[in-house]
Amino acid sequence: MSESRTLILGFIAGVTILFGLPFGRMRSPHPGLRQFLNSLAIGILVFLLWDVLAHGWEPVDGALANFHDDAAGLGPVFGYGAILIGGLAVSLMGLVYYERWLDGRGRPRNFGPGAMAVAELATPRAGIAAWSAARRLALLIAVGIGLHNFGEGLAIGGSAASGEISLATVLVIGFALHNATEGFGIVAPLAADGDRPSWGFLAAMGAIGGAPTFVGTIVGRQFTSEAMSVAFLALAGGSILYVIIQLIGVAQRAGRKELLYWGVLAGLAAGFITDMVVTAGGA
Repeated sequence: MSESRTLILGFIAGVTILFGLPFGRMRSPHPGLRQFLNSLAIGILVFLLWDVLAHGWEPVDGALANFHDDAAGLGPVFGYGAILIGGLAVSLMGLVYYERWLDGRGRPRNFGPGAMAVAELATPRAGIAAWSAARRLALLIAVGIGLHNFGEGLAIGGSAASGEISLATVLVIGFALHNATEGFGIVAPLAADGDRPSWGFLAAMGAIGGAPTFVGTIVGRQFTSEAMSVAFLALAGGSILYVIIQLIGVAQRAGRKELLYWGVLAGLAAGFITDMVVTAGGA
């Protein structure tokens, strides 16, 4: 397959994430709909977490099988395992401390009693620190999905480079369906909080979440690296896990637990159904 056709496939697989983003522009959605969209995002992200960790574990499992068959030593097992666990730790705990740092900005500084009013001592927030909690969560979801989609792009580019055109085509169809559902996940915190973002904000989130599919396709067509794939999957897994925990906290405060469980179930179903298309192609 030519490079131009491969890049077109990568673009198609990534651009469908834009389909779900316009839901973030809904005007004053019903509280029940807000909670359902939030829960739907949890279900989609739980599926993505499972998908990421399953693919990230494959090289470790393969290395263990080779060790069992006396075909290799324990070096690859520890190597891939360290990349997987290390990537999860870096992304998960990195986001925890980064969020703490953002929350700490703008708090009153203690200069001693009687100096100035508390409001005057507050450090002005700027950039991402000035965003609402819902927008920061949407950004984190987009970043996690983007890391995950980079791995998908690697698969598309690698299969196209090896001449497996039918597999590359099926992968694009499946990943395009996946990404269409992921757009809902990005805007769900905004809908749950009643935050109506601009089209520019939504476009930026779409680029962060979807463009890595295209970039991964370019990289995957040139060379493949199992260690790099595991690293990106691990980073994606940690960030997705962080967001899931945050969204569950939002859902618990909203009440109506039945909507939480129905939404999670619907999100999981959407993830598995779209994944069937990829599996049908032998991936």
